[in-house]
Amino acid sequence: MPPWLHHRCDAAFVEIEHMPMRTLQKHWFPMMRLPGEHHRRSRCGCVGASVGPRPTGTLVMVLLVACLGPGGMGRAADFETLLVIEPTKEHPRNSEGDIVQLADGRLCLAYTRFTGGTADHSAADIVARTSDDGGKTWSADRVIVPNEGQANVMSVSFARLKTGELLLFYLRKHGWDDLAMFVRRSTDELATLSEPVRVTLGEGYHVVNNGRVVQLRTGRLVVPAALHPCLDGTAKTFQPRAIMRVFFSDDGGRTWQADAMAPAPPSPTSPMLQEPGIIELKDGRSMMYIRTNQGTQYECFSDDGGVHWTAPGPGPLASPLSPATVGRVPWTGDLLAVWNDHSGWHVFPTGKRTPLCLAVSRDEGRTWSPSRVIEGDPDGWYCYTSMTFVGDRVILSYCAGDSQVGGLNRLKVVSVGREWLYPVAAKDRVD
Repeated sequence: MPPWLHHRCDAAFVEIEHMPMRTLQKHWFPMMRLPGEHHRRSRCGCVGASVGPRPTGTLVMVLLVACLGPGGMGRAADFETLLVIEPTKEHPRNSEGDIVQLADGRLCLAYTRFTGGTADHSAADIVARTSDDGGKTWSADRVIVPNEGQANVMSVSFARLKTGELLLFYLRKHGWDDLAMFVRRSTDELATLSEPVRVTLGEGYHVVNNGRVVQLRTGRLVVPAALHPCLDGTAKTFQPRAIMRVFFSDDGGRTWQADAMAPAPPSPTSPMLQEPGIIELKDGRSMMYIRTNQGTQYECFSDDGGVHWTAPGPGPLASPLSPATVGRVPWTGDLLAVWNDHSGWHVFPTGKRTPLCLAVSRDEGRTWSPSRVIEGDPDGWYCYTSMTFVGDRVILSYCAGDSQVGGLNRLKVVSVGREWLYPVAAKDRVD
């Protein structure tokens, strides 16, 4: 939501006070129903509005919320901001984390804490903090992976094995032609970590987003990576068009193999493919979704656990050049997507990483419900989301910047409950 928006879902109202008329006209009036007009959906997927002056002369807009579905709306408690980590002089960028629930019930957030600047190649450590009250309060940071790279370490992913072991994945960056993923294992809930094992085989610049490691029903661990060619190890020859690669392990991350795809360099005119993710479908296939410059996420599929893949093509998630995150809701079996929805359902500036939205698919990603906005500042920058299900809630961590602090420099954690995610009566859902 914009910083000047106070959203009271439990009272079914959105009240906007002291807002510049210019802002209202540009971003909100197009979505509101003025007297005599037909209802139109708001950016949060709701309908109905009334606008009028207050006796004080300030402009107030009250949006009566009637959420999608027959069951009404989610309670305010079903959407909660748990943590905001602002940039500081000492740590000018805090970004790209993942969250896991520890064996004793605590939440653990691990993220990249920069110390040498805000650029992707600035010095950084991986730190962790914990919460024993569901995210309401958090411990101080603890460095769990110091800067092992000539540039930094970043982009955390957790994986919990059936043995109970906890795996910590991260990237070690040396330069424009040397970025690799490593994994460390823990048998004591991150109190100690093993020596690192390399995941991405071969040389090159392998981008793996945070929260991307997936364990298939067979137990196989799969890691989607974007291999970016770089001719001379400098930014001058770094290629934004990446080669999609998948690395997998059948022994709990101790040894790794690569997919059977031929890593041919993409042509200068081909779609720009970057930052893939993977989700396992109910029929046993794996679906890869890929950031592109084509106005939508691309998709491709594997029916052999990630060894062979179909050719990528456009999928249904319209988006700018920004990654998406897809997970499976444990209470319903539906797919849940978090991304910058540029389908036209919401009125926002084109090409920017805003709004940040949630949508559900009940048919394995072929179609998606109208999305709901979780962050909607027109000046915002929202991306690099991790998704962790805890009880009947989904915990999201993501970069939430703006023009004042920088796009990737603020880290935010929110909690979304079942009633907010599914604003319909419980009797209408099959759990």
